Amino acid sequence: MKVTVTTETWPIRGSFTISRGSKTKAETIIVHLEQDGYRGRGECVPYARYGESIASVMAQIESVIPALEQGLTREALQEALPSGAARNAVDCAMWDLECKASGESVWNKVAIKPTSLTTAFTLSLDTPQKMEQAAIENAFRPLLKLKLGGPEDLERVQAVRRGAPNAKIILDANEAWSEEVYVKLIPELLKLDVAMIEQPFPANADEALDHLDRPIPICADESCHDRASLSKVIGRYDMINIKTDKTGGLTEALLLKREAQQAGLHIMVGCMLSSSLSMAPAFVAAQGVEVVDLDGPLLLSADIDDGFEFEQNTMMPFATTLWG
Repeated sequence: MKVTVTTETWPIRGSFTISRGSKTKAETIIVHLEQDGYRGRGECVPYARYGESIASVMAQIESVIPALEQGLTREALQEALPSGAARNAVDCAMWDLECKASGESVWNKVAIKPTSLTTAFTLSLDTPQKMEQAAIENAFRPLLKLKLGGPEDLERVQAVRRGAPNAKIILDANEAWSEEVYVKLIPELLKLDVAMIEQPFPANADEALDHLDRPIPICADESCHDRASLSKVIGRYDMINIKTDKTGGLTEALLLKREAQQAGLHIMVGCMLSSSLSMAPAFVAAQGVEVVDLDGPLLLSADIDDGFEFEQNTMMPFATTLWG
């Protein structure tokens, strides 16, 4: 086994802003595995919110290279690295290599017949006026996700509803609300036909949901990383957002999806801001779920070769030249 690790920078269309800050580029790490003439790839996004950086994730990946060269299995990888970006890149590269070497697609391996999926399209946090203009420009899209996290959040949602009166709207507060803000906003958001709210409170303040009504479904993002997170989520949230960069790869993502569904939770599959190489394994996990948020390539001004084909917000099944 030959292991190569590279970094990539993907320019963003304009900028991307959430409650924690803005950026104009997405920085990713790609793991390349080569064995017997076959090659597999996996991409990850180190995320500062989870204490990750390019350097720290590279170090984690490098720590398992000797084991990979000696035949570390994908099953053993789950114990060798914790959930997170590093394991995601390695796990997804191993899936890709397994598919290429066996001549069997990932769809055969997971026994799923792929279908096209409709993804949300994210509107970056901005002034109400600019978000309304962005909504007007994207009013043709069936599902809009709004990044929120400030004192003008209600005005932002009202502005987007004016700009896109027929779109389904979901919100992502990125942990920025207080209980007082939540209680104040919910009646108004019901009037605006908001379909779902993602992570309103900080991940260490989930207990707020123990005594609050949830007339709008609430989705856990920062509060749910892998199956070990479910005990804190069940009964408090209605839905979880599965991201391979949180689960540490497709292997855990599929297990988390199954266990969460068995517990009665609805599923959203989301992504960090990255190329189509990251979206491909997430697209596998997203088959049959309630909300798909895999618009990363739509937000970039350049994508990896053989990336996803989009028809407006509809993602076509990916080519095996991309992954799997």
